[in-house]
Amino acid sequence: MNFFYRHRVAMGLLSVFLAVAMTFGVCFFALSRTAAQTSRLVVVIDAGHGGIDGGVVGIETGQKESDINLSLSRILQEDFEDAGFYVIQTRPTEAGLYGAATSGYKKRDMKRRSEVINESVPALVISVHQNFFSMRSRRGAQVFFREDSLSSRSLATHIQNSLNEMPECVKKSSALKGDYYVLNCSEYPSVIVECGFLSNAEDEKLLVTKEYQKKISSAILSGALSYLATETS
Repeated sequence: MNFFYRHRVAMGLLSVFLAVAMTFGVCFFALSRTAAQTSRLVVVIDAGHGGIDGGVVGIETGQKESDINLSLSRILQEDFEDAGFYVIQTRPTEAGLYGAATSGYKKRDMKRRSEVINESVPALVISVHQNFFSMRSRRGAQVFFREDSLSSRSLATHIQNSLNEMPECVKKSSALKGDYYVLNCSEYPSVIVECGFLSNAEDEKLLVTKEYQKKISSAILSGALSYLATETS
């Protein structure tokens, strides 16, 4: 009897030890992962529209802005992560952020984007969009910033300058002030990058290709790195 009793006690102690070890291991892994995240600058990438809100549509291909935004945002994530940043996507899938597709969905969608941005405490926020204009000759990338934010203006200027240097740029533009929710919902440096005009056949032909999306992503990253270099110098 004593043997079996001692065996049960030993097995019980072993189970407790393993449970504690597993818990410690999980906690250590979580802490290590958190430490790894917080040791890197955080970038929030916001793929505009999504779900039932497709945004504008290409005049030639019929491709939805929301799909192009998401594709480009995923490339941006890879590029920023390769450069050592920790990236958070507001909209990582094709779905919107509004929950049920009922009245007020757009307001709920934007509110959720705001929550993600503010919870992330980012070094910068980049919202990806595509443009559309009644005059079909209008083309080119355009970056917007919040008027009363010097950091956002600086970030927008650096990214716009980088986009202007692309071989595909037919006309150099200046960063413009914009009164948009995603720019106003936080105090973090935030920009909207309108990557081109889906109302222009030449822009659209470029924007729907992965090759050009990668070029746009590289230009945005280059501008962001230039901005951060000036902030830390």
